[in-house]
Amino acid sequence: MSDKNMPRSYDGPPDYRNVGLHGMSPKTTHDEKSRFNFLAHLNRHLASEILPGVKTAYETRVEPKNPFPNHRNQVRKALLEDSLFQHWSALRRGTMELRQQAGRWVTLRQANELNSKAAEMTKDDPRLVLDANLDIPKYLSSIDHHCMPGSYHDELVPGDVTGAANYDVGIFVTTGGGLGRFSDGGGQAVVQWMQKNRPDFAPKRILDIGGGLGQNVVPIAQAYPDAEVVCVDTGAPVLRYGLARAKSLGVENITFVQANAEDLSRFPDGHFDWVQSTMFLHETSVKAMPKIMKESHRLLAPGGLVMHVEQPQYAADMPLYEQAIRDWDAFYNNEPFWTKMHELDLDQWMVDAGFSRDELVHGGVAAVVDASLFPEHANDDVEDYGRKAAWHIVGGQKSDAVKEAAQ
Repeated sequence: MSDKNMPRSYDGPPDYRNVGLHGMSPKTTHDEKSRFNFLAHLNRHLASEILPGVKTAYETRVEPKNPFPNHRNQVRKALLEDSLFQHWSALRRGTMELRQQAGRWVTLRQANELNSKAAEMTKDDPRLVLDANLDIPKYLSSIDHHCMPGSYHDELVPGDVTGAANYDVGIFVTTGGGLGRFSDGGGQAVVQWMQKNRPDFAPKRILDIGGGLGQNVVPIAQAYPDAEVVCVDTGAPVLRYGLARAKSLGVENITFVQANAEDLSRFPDGHFDWVQSTMFLHETSVKAMPKIMKESHRLLAPGGLVMHVEQPQYAADMPLYEQAIRDWDAFYNNEPFWTKMHELDLDQWMVDAGFSRDELVHGGVAAVVDASLFPEHANDDVEDYGRKAAWHIVGGQKSDAVKEAAQ
């Protein structure tokens, strides 16, 4: 039997019905589940079947007409003239638009129920600290990140959580189920990295900045149940939803605080043993980054660890074609800081924030999921640039010399 007649093993997304449910999960109908499945499969098809063809088209008909590019923008502009890139790009944008509209419809039709449930579960709970006077930075308030209507902040009515619920119910589509049952594969990966590389680390206080609805900080709180965990974000809707979601999962040691990560002066110097961000920095700005880095260093206790988890930087050894494809999110997915963030020298920014180069920490993680139901991106040959659930770590461990000197 020839290879083309061999049956293909299934490598598509899992069924949406495997997604885990919690106390705040929006209810989905048969047709809504089917729509999420269709969109997840379309994303997978674009990554596994169409995108390799785009690379071939670049090598065989685009690059020969535009030889010797010296910057990814030259590659991107040349690709814009190619029909297969146009086809792939339009469909990829379309899947995101459809995913957001599908999720929005699910949550809006049950808005009253979701908002009432969140209000009931968070009423008078001191672990929800909102600031109605917080000035939302323009780099957040003026953008519908990844086509998400209202981004993380807009409220259709007082106490609204429907935007957060939309994020939660539909992220399965964006990653093809790559983040696992509760979309917490990133947080699970960070915990696994910490337990492998710092097995004796026993943080008393943990800060998650830009934590949104907390899907990645819940596994951290579960792994360190005696720690006081704080999740900071500027969006009130995601924080309300996040506390209710965490409580429904039986996690009680997280406080959700509305604050700007550029100014966390409400917390004293050296207050936290672990400062974490997961896929957050690319949604800030070039002016905000130094302030966030310095706050992260200031808040860290001697011996403590900062970990920033992001997609890989555009290093000199990354081909310009790959950089151009990774830059797609900046131009077509409402992620304007994506391109600048990934060309920055993050090590230098960490040094400027106060770390010595000897204190810097590097590593890599991939989403940790139930592999019997969900794809393991660590072993997946398909590269969906910018979407694959595998990330780099740039961090720093503050010297405990100060602590030793005091003892």
